[in-house]
Amino acid sequence: MPTVQKSSKTPVQNAIERAERILPGRPAPDGRRDPRWQAIIRVGEYTEDYPSEVWNFARKWGAHGNADLRAAIATCLVEHLLEHHFERIIPLIEEACKRSKRFADTVSLCWEFGQTESTKNLRRFKRLLQTSKERSA
Repeated sequence: MPTVQKSSKTPVQNAIERAERILPGRPAPDGRRDPRWQAIIRVGEYTEDYPSEVWNFARKWGAHGNADLRAAIATCLVEHLLEHHFERIIPLIEEACKRSKRFADTVSLCWEFGQTESTKNLRRFKRLLQTSKERSA
């Protein structure tokens, strides 16, 4: 009987690999589901348990030239990384914004959720939004 080899990859690695195969791609026609957004949403399902892997993916694609792709990264990944891992992720995001105008633009699309809403974190987040909007202008 043949043996079946199990994949040693984590679920987030599989989701990232699937997304990488179709990105950057092109936006879907109006009224149709965009497979790029769907793939990014699937990566986002692992934000709580695999923040480093999701961050690396978000950092890469959040600086891409396509504005619609950056919007997907902002709303499906960056917001939720901040929601669940604010203290860990915010310094990485701040640094990425300093290095990339496009990433700063990505962050300027984010809203506050979860851990971002605490008073201390919200002040830092709003400063980041302000500088990101200025930097991406």
